[in-house]
Amino acid sequence: MGFLKIEDKTFVVFGLANKKSVAAAIAKVLVEEGGKVIHVVRSEQRAEAAKKLFPDAPVFLCDVEDEANIIHVRSEIGKAVKESEGGRIDGLVHSIAYANYSEGLTPFYATIKKDFLQAFDISCFSFISICNHFRDLFARDASAVTISISTTSMAAENYGYMAPIKAALNSSICFLAKSFSSFSDVRFNAVAPSLLKTSASAGIPGYIDSYLYAEKAILRKKALKTSEAADLAAFLLSSRSSGITAQTMVVDAGMSVNYFDSEIVEGTLS
Repeated sequence: MGFLKIEDKTFVVFGLANKKSVAAAIAKVLVEEGGKVIHVVRSEQRAEAAKKLFPDAPVFLCDVEDEANIIHVRSEIGKAVKESEGGRIDGLVHSIAYANYSEGLTPFYATIKKDFLQAFDISCFSFISICNHFRDLFARDASAVTISISTTSMAAENYGYMAPIKAALNSSICFLAKSFSSFSDVRFNAVAPSLLKTSASAGIPGYIDSYLYAEKAILRKKALKTSEAADLAAFLLSSRSSGITAQTMVVDAGMSVNYFDSEIVEGTLS
């Protein structure tokens, strides 16, 4: 048995879009460690991507913006894990975020209400809703992990209203952990990576420049790899992290302590 002790355990992973997705990287680690993965994706196109990357894994469709879809996919997954025979899921990954940047970069004060509420629904409330509807499918000591960002208090203009939404996501794990504690030992945590090279991030205005800056700010002068965030997620999904719950765990390779790196300061003043 490997260090993570997840052999033959079952994990539901929401959010795979393609091979660059955080969800794909997490699923890869889980499979390599002997875990069984069930994918939940938003569209047929993403289902095809999931099947190519993980040919042995079941794939289900669910647009989390409609709660009825979450209820339906929970029922389908219950059948897949043979709930009637006592089957349970040992972990759940929520790697879902959406913001409408179609209008380009706008000041935060000009945030459109419908865009903010839609992003909140998909990026934050969906985690609460999924955990609610899956609650009786969780093993008693299951672990749920969502994907956040390394800081929600730095006013990155190009990230805009998504930072307050991620802050709400971070807060929700505390309330989920507390409310579930009345009937289970299910744990809830967030992995909070610095900037990653994913296809989803490419849609954020000015992201490439921010990514290049992050490389300079990170102590090792190399950007965080998606696999590094995935490794932390896999650890939190395993029983090896049994004492950790209601935490947002930053994985940024030291970026947050190095904003006044001499190279950055000199480049700014020159």
